[in-house]
Amino acid sequence: MSEAKVKGIVHLVEETKTYGAKGFRKRMVVLSQDFGSFTNYVPLEFTRDNCELANDLNVGDEIEVNYRLNGRKWQKDANSEVKYFLSAEAMGFKAVGSAPPAGGGNAASANDAFSEVSYDEGDVPF
Repeated sequence: MSEAKVKGIVHLVEETKTYGAKGFRKRMVVLSQDFGSFTNYVPLEFTRDNCELANDLNVGDEIEVNYRLNGRKWQKDANSEVKYFLSAEAMGFKAVGSAPPAGGGNAASANDAFSEVSYDEGDVPF
């Protein structure tokens, strides 16, 4: 297992789910990272007693999560294909920033961003 950190905006906080006879608990939190031309979504799993850590998270919060990568091998039976799964198990987090204002993610409007685009008036199509 390796440990690392990832930073992003909380996109989704699921309810805690319980699995199996032993009551294994898991809660998924998805972070979004805006890279301009695309948005990256990072699913993180809070497990067992760490499920409660996600109670303080809200959509829009900017956080940094300590996580470790877990991998496992699965095979239905001796004759079936072997599959490998990877998960990121959240170990803890800290708040990095506050939630964006309601109604949008940026204080500047889309028109302000558009007005910063430089162009040659001879290239305007109208």
